[in-house]
Amino acid sequence: MRGYGTNVRGLGEPRGLKELAREHALLPLRLFLGVTFIYAGLDKLTDSSFFHASGAGSIGETLHAVRDSSAIPALVDLALRSPVAFGYAIAFGELAVGIGTLIGLWARLAALGGALISLSLWLTVSWQVEPYYLGNDLAYLFCWVPIVLAGAPMFSVDALLRGRRRGSLR
Repeated sequence: MRGYGTNVRGLGEPRGLKELAREHALLPLRLFLGVTFIYAGLDKLTDSSFFHASGAGSIGETLHAVRDSSAIPALVDLALRSPVAFGYAIAFGELAVGIGTLIGLWARLAALGGALISLSLWLTVSWQVEPYYLGNDLAYLFCWVPIVLAGAPMFSVDALLRGRRRGSLR
């Protein structure tokens, strides 16, 4: 990892603002997605009505409501076999993805998990939203792609671990 105040042209030369911005470009996206997914997971875990098979505000009611309008009804049917377990899986998945993304621990894997959650929600819950661009799950899906590709190269546990591995190889 290059130190602050240096660039590829040589040690000690000041880096340009463009290079600094390029190195940190994914940081706002990581912060937004990490905080949002942590909030989404905690919101589900603290909602007294969410983890029920039926009733107002429950995961079961939501799944039944979107079943016939989803792109893949079989995916909803699979979740309906055990809606409470599915609800917990989504909530803990969002929490794990959010924490991993926010602190940059296994960032690519966390982002892949976030992309898969967003994809599954787009194909089920928000598929019927018209026009399509009003549904947020598709936008979230594409927000995850840069982090899947680039990981968390700055201000992350991954970068810290990478630096330690490089130091132990010398």
